[in-house]
Amino acid sequence: MSEKIKILIADDEPDILEFLQYNLEREGYETILAENGREAIVKAKAHNPQMILLDIMMPELDGIETCRELRNLPDFKNTLIAFLTARNEDYSQIAGFDVGADDYITKPIKPRVLISRIKALMRRFGSEVQEENVSLGSIEIDREKYLVYKDGEKLSLPKKEFELLSLLASKPGKVFSRKEIMSKIWGNDIIVGDRTIDVHIRKLREKIGEEQFKTIKGIGYKFDM
Repeated sequence: MSEKIKILIADDEPDILEFLQYNLEREGYETILAENGREAIVKAKAHNPQMILLDIMMPELDGIETCRELRNLPDFKNTLIAFLTARNEDYSQIAGFDVGADDYITKPIKPRVLISRIKALMRRFGSEVQEENVSLGSIEIDREKYLVYKDGEKLSLPKKEFELLSLLASKPGKVFSRKEIMSKIWGNDIIVGDRTIDVHIRKLREKIGEEQFKTIKGIGYKFDM
């Protein structure tokens, strides 16, 4: 019998924890519960879950900072992390993706929708194929370690910035449409605005260089050497 997939849930509302635990365990997942960000980090280290659901507004350590701390730990560089929040402002979504979140789930959420989103994320994660390391001029991309080097200097990028850079650099000169970028980086089940892509491109330009990232008006972006 295969080992159950473990999902860590961190939320300071007991009824939310109970609701999520019941519905996820009914689908065959094993759940680990935490009531704040600090406890979530401790339990993540102890149980090494395949997925982590984080409420944004939590005591002691909020979801954004919890995600940031987890992504700084080697064991959780590639762990699926999704935010649970009643807030749906654009800035909070950008902040969440900026620290390495894979998805953003707005509460309240129906059980069937929750399970569908979780399974979609699991499929995306399971189907990701790690490409060989990419070397383009002064830029080197180590996909296995999620590291980027520019002129030999190591750059530490948030997960979504890294994935966006890897996508564009995988085929230099190819124009990737906004729809294609959204599908490959954020998934079809995640609703984010065009501004999210623009913000990530702007940050990559600041770190990698303006000349590498070309805007194709009305279409999308491409990477030039």
